[in-house]
Amino acid sequence: MKKVLQKKSSRIVLEYLGIFLGCLITSVAFTFLINPYKLVPGGVYGSSIVLHNLFPALQVGTFSYMISIPLLLLSYFLLGKNIGARTLMATLITPAMMNGLSALAYSTPEALQALDPHQLCGGYLDCSNDMIVAVIIGSVLIGVGEGLLMRCKATSGGSDIVAMLLHKYLRVRFSRALMGIDATVITIGMVVIGLGIGDQAPAHNALILAGYSLICIWLMSTTVAYIIAGSKNNKLMFVVTDDDCKEAVRQFVLHKLDRTATSIESHGLYSQKNKCTLMMVVRLREVDLFTTSIMEIDPGAFVIVTDAYDAYGNRWKAFPKKNALQLS
Repeated sequence: MKKVLQKKSSRIVLEYLGIFLGCLITSVAFTFLINPYKLVPGGVYGSSIVLHNLFPALQVGTFSYMISIPLLLLSYFLLGKNIGARTLMATLITPAMMNGLSALAYSTPEALQALDPHQLCGGYLDCSNDMIVAVIIGSVLIGVGEGLLMRCKATSGGSDIVAMLLHKYLRVRFSRALMGIDATVITIGMVVIGLGIGDQAPAHNALILAGYSLICIWLMSTTVAYIIAGSKNNKLMFVVTDDDCKEAVRQFVLHKLDRTATSIESHGLYSQKNKCTLMMVVRLREVDLFTTSIMEIDPGAFVIVTDAYDAYGNRWKAFPKKNALQLS
């Protein structure tokens, strides 16, 4: 019992360290690679960047507090969702880190208000002429940070709460609501930054910045999915063979491929012959070996290969725990 408690305590400590690391990575990415170039990657932080361009006296992290905390309260009162300690930790730490890093990165208050990339760390990290580098590295780092948070059962809150509210009260599909929120934030950002509304100078390349923002969103979501679920290289195979070949296929699957499968007795609609249908999950690298061997065993076999989004159970992934956050 003592060892179980120690193991559980160690896991909890590691998860909280993971939350801290995820917040730090996200903050670094926004501070040094996203905020200075007026990129608007949707969500709460994208909205905060737009608001900073309107009111530069307040930093991006401060606006994040002003948006995230009310959203968490709405989630609690309207959606009935408890505010977990881990999510609250991530929501409070990330903007604070962002503001702290920004204060260290700029040497003057004027540069801090303008988030002038030419004065970022004395000009050593200026990517104004290499925007695509900032977009790619910044987006991937944010995806890594957000992915770590989710793996540690935390979220940074934000636009997903708005999407859930739209789904509950206006019956808007959740995925479409998220897409609409990000599109709205990017459009407003393009108008604000492009026209120079507020104290910031207008950006002549607002359309290009909007394109970069879309790339940011795609790279972030792709990286988050990879961090949470890993590479999706599992394949689901259906194999229909003659009943006479069933034993040969069974021996191949069990002993050569070292896999197992579900055997389904079936009947050919056209041939009127008894068939054996196998359903199994294999790795991508095993598909070629499997199809080649099946062709040798039964040249008349019919094989279907499709993606298996996930596989749980014996020799695959463990089943997720109750109430665990699952995006895969």
